[in-house]
Amino acid sequence: MGKRKQLKDGDVAMGGTDPNTGDSSDEEMDIVDVDFEWFDPDPDVDFHGLKHLIRQLFDSDAADFDLSALADLVLSQPLLGSTVKTDGKESDPYAFLTVLNLREHAEKPAIKDLTSYLHRKASSTPSLSPLATLLSQTPIPPIGLILTERLINMPTEVIPPMYTMLQEEITWALEENEPYNFSHYLIVSKTYEEVESKLDAEESRPQKKKKKGGNEKGERFFFHPEDEVLERHALCKGGYEHKYEEGSSDSKRAFQELGIKTGGSLILIEAGKFEGAVKDMVEFVKGPGNA
Repeated sequence: MGKRKQLKDGDVAMGGTDPNTGDSSDEEMDIVDVDFEWFDPDPDVDFHGLKHLIRQLFDSDAADFDLSALADLVLSQPLLGSTVKTDGKESDPYAFLTVLNLREHAEKPAIKDLTSYLHRKASSTPSLSPLATLLSQTPIPPIGLILTERLINMPTEVIPPMYTMLQEEITWALEENEPYNFSHYLIVSKTYEEVESKLDAEESRPQKKKKKGGNEKGERFFFHPEDEVLERHALCKGGYEHKYEEGSSDSKRAFQELGIKTGGSLILIEAGKFEGAVKDMVEFVKGPGNA
């Protein structure tokens, strides 16, 4: 059965662009009504789906990690976190959210590698210096590492229920003396920049004006729109570059002229401010007039 229940008021509308062709013409514009259900992570059916989503979250940096071990760790705590599915419990997850205690799992090789990665990125990003300090402590503080990802065409509306359910589950776990009394929450996410396509540059069209921002570093776009609100509550936040191969941005053009260069994002929120951050995020996603 579903972890809680389907969205109130029925369906979430998805549609507009054919994911296979990118065609968004009026003639082919479709609205697809989809019922989303929330489930506990299930070791019997979710391993491959979660592994795929974790790989997608870290993009080209995913090769640095044992993704199978990370997926197994997520599935080892099935009463904490959620998956979102559309075709029942036995289907693959389209989205997930979980939290891992970096102190509790500090000696596990997969978490050692991940913590080392996070420390390197934080140490090389001035705005993340408070996080770098925390990650360099021995023992490491009880930081709750939030991993969340979804398929690219999933509506943002599926995310707030996972955060609110996570808060409930942590409360229940603490009542059972489980190790989820966190000092901070660290959200790993990703962003992107639009970069000039190498393919267009090779065509050498002097009469073609360069699009504004096409080759300029600076403007950052969120893959996860809710991050914009969560960052407002952060003790520190910052982005960093993923491994990048020349020309790889053209494979992520997303049916537009500019290429896509992905990067990582880290958002550190003190535990006492996490509830307020989630409330603001819920209101942001709900939007005006949708109360």
